[in-house]
Amino acid sequence: MSDAATLPAAGRVTALVLAGSRGPGDPVALAAGVSHKAMAPVAGVPMLVRVVRTLLAVPFVGRIAVAIEDAGVVRAEPELAALADSGRLEVLGTAPSPARTVGEALEHLGTPLLVTTGDHPLLRPDWVAHFWTHLPADADVAVGLARSETVLAAVPETQRTWIRFSDAAYSGCNLFAFRTPASARVADLWRTVEAERKNPLKLIGLLGPVAVARFALGRLSSAEALARLEKLSGVRGAFVEMPWGEAAVDVDKAADLVLAERLLRAA
Repeated sequence: MSDAATLPAAGRVTALVLAGSRGPGDPVALAAGVSHKAMAPVAGVPMLVRVVRTLLAVPFVGRIAVAIEDAGVVRAEPELAALADSGRLEVLGTAPSPARTVGEALEHLGTPLLVTTGDHPLLRPDWVAHFWTHLPADADVAVGLARSETVLAAVPETQRTWIRFSDAAYSGCNLFAFRTPASARVADLWRTVEAERKNPLKLIGLLGPVAVARFALGRLSSAEALARLEKLSGVRGAFVEMPWGEAAVDVDKAADLVLAERLLRAA
């Protein structure tokens, strides 16, 4: 983390919201009766609308883009349609995978680029500000993470997927910084990993058998993971620790809709 939390200039950072469909079997979309999970309402407001409202409230975020297969889904929401008509919101298409979508968005939007997701209805402006202002000065790319103890202290009933390093277990917070043009190489690496995810031997060969084994045994530290990323891509990466446990709560299943609504109403 950087010691100084200096806000970027107004409108300097572009934001991308990933809102693509997960197919007809998505449990959240089915539970809410919508075509896209991001359009599922939480406390009466579609999640995507909540995320866009949050980004609009962050002074250093200027251009906002939403990646979704069907622009009509966005335009069906009057609030989002008005933003699109005004030029404040841009609707982009999606590629066959999240990595390819981000890669194509980087080519179109450039850097610095803040990436988040449309299924993060609890997202708050101060979380976004904390994430961006705590990027190390030499980081090309970064991801926001919350420690397991922080998450469970705030939301003990949540069920998260933990990234277990030897020094701590974390949950992702759906906040990613592609800060420099060099960060596009991480999107390329991500795309390669996605392509080989069904071929374990090739994936292990790509990532390195020692690193994979150490991670599987819980012996790989977060610093070692970042060093491996730099070796593979030539890009300096960073983890930004988020002090809010709720920042790790997105909506991946129907039960998460209920939890997010309860947390929003309590707030």
